[in-house]
This record gives sequence, structure tokens and C-alpha cells, in this order.
Amino acid sequence: MIKRKTACLLSILVFTSSFIAAQPNSDKVAVKYHITKTLICNNGAVVSGNAIASKVGLSILKQGGNAVDAAIATQLALAVVYPGAGNIGGGGFMVAHLTSGSGQGKNISIDFRETAPAAASRDMYLDANGNPQMNLSQEGHLSSGVPGTVAGVFAYMKYAKLPFKKLIQPAIDLAENGFSISAIQAENFNINKEAFIKFNNSQPVFVKTNAWIKGDVLIQKDLANTLKRIRDNGAKGFYEGETARLIVAEMKNGKGIITAEDLKNYKVKTRTPIVFNYKGNTVITMPLSSSGGIILEQMMMMTEKRNIASMKFETAQSVQLMTEIERRAYADRAKFLGDADFVKVPVKTLVSDAYLADRMKDFVEGKAGNSKDIQGGKTGHESEETTHFCVIDKEGNAVSVTTTLNNSFGSKTVISGAGFLMNDEMDDFSVKPGVPNLYGAVGAEANAIAPGKRMLSSMTPTIVLKNNKPYLIVGTPGGTTITTSVYQTLIDILEFNMSTNDAVNKPKFHHQWLPDQIFVEEDFPEKVRNELVMMGFTIKEREPIGRTEVIKITGNKIEAVADKRGEDDAEGY
Repeated sequence: MIKRKTACLLSILVFTSSFIAAQPNSDKVAVKYHITKTLICNNGAVVSGNAIASKVGLSILKQGGNAVDAAIATQLALAVVYPGAGNIGGGGFMVAHLTSGSGQGKNISIDFRETAPAAASRDMYLDANGNPQMNLSQEGHLSSGVPGTVAGVFAYMKYAKLPFKKLIQPAIDLAENGFSISAIQAENFNINKEAFIKFNNSQPVFVKTNAWIKGDVLIQKDLANTLKRIRDNGAKGFYEGETARLIVAEMKNGKGIITAEDLKNYKVKTRTPIVFNYKGNTVITMPLSSSGGIILEQMMMMTEKRNIASMKFETAQSVQLMTEIERRAYADRAKFLGDADFVKVPVKTLVSDAYLADRMKDFVEGKAGNSKDIQGGKTGHESEETTHFCVIDKEGNAVSVTTTLNNSFGSKTVISGAGFLMNDEMDDFSVKPGVPNLYGAVGAEANAIAPGKRMLSSMTPTIVLKNNKPYLIVGTPGGTTITTSVYQTLIDILEFNMSTNDAVNKPKFHHQWLPDQIFVEEDFPEKVRNELVMMGFTIKEREPIGRTEVIKITGNKIEAVADKRGEDDAEGY
């Protein structure tokens, strides 16, 4: 149990911006919010992709809520204040380790991934000649799967303490009364203006005549009303009744295929989480329909057999080993992985000692491997407009959640009269085996489209226990870079003994089998790049990789770190 002690010690990595967070039945009042990147506290913490959402979660903890309560409130707030990825029109995954309440002693994983509508078919995005019409799976009404987020939130409620009405009210207030947007949000609204106009018959709130600027107030009355229906009627307030009617009407308007029956029939899946041991630490992560947990276990197990600590952080030797491990795991990802409710996936074999030893038998220290010589399916990367948050409470309950619309602002379609964006998750299926999706992902038959099927994901919400108590809560957005970012963060802390701040913020790299390149961030060391090139690797610089959120618990001390790469924020008390 984490005991109450002192107030949080804030790091110097604090950035200030102003938001409008009006109270109910009051005039809008400007409130100063600080984006805090690192803090140390003793009672509880929330780290998320948005400062307002993190503060909502913290407020719930302070009011006596547990980590699940705070997770629900944070997730619903993200749907309002982070519309590019936070959502009620998308889906995701939740992993939790519970020490009190109805879930005491349990490890929980909840799959609220979107599903293909009943009218979906394997070749639905192919033209008469069998060629993929990729635009149809990437934007607009036909690109949407049946949303799972609202059902997911109510699946969490089994483990919550506070009434749902209390948890959703902050999101309602933010939608109804408004908040002021950041410079990055203003830029994103402006960049997507044409798409919002193209894929909506009525002008959504994200479009205005003049350009958005930092400090503009975003008010979402239709979304507030939708959230009120959910508050008053539970999940039926989304999947049935007025909201469902509005969704179906919007789908018909744009030749989408989601029906009232699709919405009514959506089911959350409570899964058995993947749990494995790494050098005395217990790692809890997400099973299929996310590929993240399986390939994380593969990568950690292949690493455990090597003395990587002696190679030290970010040397050519350690990066080469981790790259070759990533290469093999991602080859397996595309060849074997899909929704296990629809296809047979050899999970036990893929994580067995014998199989993983065989995968590494052709590893040669100091020499780049060749992806042509490693069998597996082809893969690229998915959308990176996902969002992750972590929560710990004073009882030691730990929650890790990753959720998404897929692409930034999903399908770009706002449900008219309901005020929320729909996902474009259908593009995460294999539209046609061998043909890349929007982000280069090329899938196999295991991830082909089928009615009711969940599309493959890389989301990897993860919790690590030490001595059966929460030690690390980890996750990140970033498409196919999600799992490699979580992997590197865990190795940095567990093997290289790096500080949490360094493990989150030091430059990252990524290899996904094909294209056969090591992707590196701009500040990745030049010396290491050159040594890797001498080994035979191709290096490609790219935009920042992921935005990792970590909470580390040591005794009575909680350290919460939000990635410097975005507007992510850590809050605690």
C-alpha cells in the first residue's frame, strides 16, 4: 500500500499554458494550467496526453476514487479535450493490476477494440479489377469500425468505487462550457479543415471561418448532450436510442455500413492478460487482438538470454542486438497474428524458449541481418495518433490504457447532432494481402476483413510488478513503434538502470522488419549511427518516436514522467 506522506515535488520541467475550464452554471473563467513533465509524490498519480485530462483524473483520486475511477474520468475527458485521439468513437485496450475492491488480487485486461460491421467483407475496398481503393478505408464513413470505447468504460465500472455520473461530469462540463486550445491543437484543426469540410455535410465545431489560434475556446454542445445521454442511460445511451439513431443516420448519409444492429451487438471482451517473468519482475500486458503483448514478450525473452546490461545503453552493440530482436518479432507479427476469435494463432509456440532460441540462431554480433532471409509477413506502421494514460492510487491499484481513432481525427467524419468523431480503424485490416495501408502496413490472411472481427493493433499497455507490487506502469502511442518504445523503455530501466526521465526521453530507434531500415530520431547519436552503417544497416531519420508515459513506484515514492515529445502531462499528490 502506498501511504500518504507529503505533497508532490515538482520538477523544473514545467511548462505553462492557459486553458478555459468553466464551472457548471458559471461564466467561463480562465484557469492557469501547468504542463508538468516529471513529479514525485506519495499518494497517487495520473499521466496522460493532455494536462486538463490528467487534472480531471487527479481530482477524482483526491475525492476518494480509485485508479479505475480516475482512468474512466481521464478517458472521458480526453474525448473532449484531445479530439485527435481521445474518443468515444474509437476503441482501445486496458490492463490493470488491482489490490483492493471487487478486483482485489486480479490482473485484468479489457479489449474494447472496434469491430468490422456485419456488412463488411474481405474484398470490400477492392474495385472491379481487384485493385484496392485505399482512400475508402482511410477516410470517410466507410472506413469506420463499430466503436468500443463507451462499452469499454462501462466494463471498467465493475472495478470502480464512485458513481458513474460523478466520473463523466467533468467531461460534460468541458464540452458544454469549453476550454481554450493549445497552439498545437490550433495547428491540427487548421491542417485538417479541408478534410472536415469534405467528409461532413454540416460544418463540425472543428471548422471556423478564420484560422484557429492558441487560446481560442472550443465549445462542443452536441458532444455534451451525447455525454449526458451516456450519463443518464449508461452504455445504452450510446449503442441504442438517440445517439445510435444519429450514428446510423450519419452512416447512411455517407454510404457507411454501420447499422443499429451492429451498435446493439457490440461486445467488450474481457481477456486473460499476458503475464510473464523477466529476471524476477512480473510483466502484465495485453493479449490479442493487440499484437503488442505477444511481441513484447518475444522481444523481452530474446533479450533475457543475452547479457545486454554489459553492452550499455545506446551503444552500437546494444542497438544492433535490440534491432535484430525487433526484426524477428515483427516478422512473426505479420505472418501469424490476427483476431484469435477468428484465426488460430500459435501463441504458446511463438513465446516458447525453443522457438525464440531458433529465431536468434542466425544472429551475428557486429553484422546486420537481412530481412529477406527472415521468414514472416510484411509490416509497416500504423497511425501514430493514439493516446495513452497511466494511473496509480494510494492503495496500489494500477491502470494502463491505450485508446485511438487510428489516424489523426480518425475518419474525419463527425456524427451530426452527436458531436464526436468516428474512427478509421478498418484500414488496420489487411485490405488486400500484400498491399500496404495508409501507413505502409502490409498484412497477411490472419488479419483479413470479416464481419464482427477485430482488426490487429500494436497497442501495448503494460504493468510491471516487483515483489508482487506495482513497479512500472508504461505505455505510448505511435502505431507499430508502440511495442518497440515500450520494449526499449523497459530495457532501459530494468537492464541499464536508467532514470525514469532518461528512459522516457532519451532518443529512440525502431525496426519493423520491412522496410529493412533502422528508424532513428533526430538526436540519435551520430557516432552510433556511423557504427551501425559500418555493420551494414540502413539508417533513416524520422519524426519523434512515440510519447511514452511512465509511472514508477518505489516503496512509498511515486515518480510520474510524461514524455517531452508532446503536450503530455503528469499530475499527482
